Amino acid sequence: MKPKRALAAAAAAAAALLPASAGAATTQGKPRLIRLSDERTETVYAYVRRPVWVRRRPSYRSRQLSRLTRHTFYGSAESVVVVWRTEDARGRTWYRVRYPGLGRRVGWVPGRALADFEETDTLLVINRRRLRLRLYRRGRTVLRAAVGVGARRSPTPKGRYYIRERLVPRNRRGIYGILAFGTSAFSRYRTDWPGGGQVGVHGTNQPDLIPGRISNGCVRLRNRDVRRLDRSISIGTPVVIK
Repeated sequence: MKPKRALAAAAAAAAALLPASAGAATTQGKPRLIRLSDERTETVYAYVRRPVWVRRRPSYRSRQLSRLTRHTFYGSAESVVVVWRTEDARGRTWYRVRYPGLGRRVGWVPGRALADFEETDTLLVINRRRLRLRLYRRGRTVLRAAVGVGARRSPTPKGRYYIRERLVPRNRRGIYGILAFGTSAFSRYRTDWPGGGQVGVHGTNQPDLIPGRISNGCVRLRNRDVRRLDRSISIGTPVVIK
């Protein structure tokens, strides 16, 4: 996939803001931040090129938050959403990324750890109270659907995440339906699941239960709706669960 207009614009903006000396992007000794994603209409994402520590600050001396590898538990290429860019005192590029795991996962990785950037213009919003899903493209609604969400004892986690991988179940008549999308969200109530409790958006073999609070934390759609969703989203699509 080719890098798209927002990525090119962000790169141009970053270049324009850098000092003429081509040194580190700083303002009075502080790193200058360049925003690459608004996570609504223009979102930049990238696959992980090599294993890397996510750090609290853009420095190799900063505290390690989590380890990223090249592949997910299910063997897909690992991805992150790229939100900010900066340079350290030695002119090395760092990116603030959203990454998978429990809770709010954001931190810094060195630029060399990421593959070429790609872009999406979609946003997926899941409303747990109304039991509805809505997909936006460039701010306009393109899909609405009823959903099933986590039951009271295992609620779907609220927060800001993204689509991490696309999975086709071996049994397309099973509980995951014809298709599943793994998100970057994880459930603290299901850490014993394979892979640690990843929350999915997937089809179902029990469409009559939708809408409802029926799952262990995942978001269920009727198969026809997950098929429609598949035609419209990509890896890196931001997901807001509210």
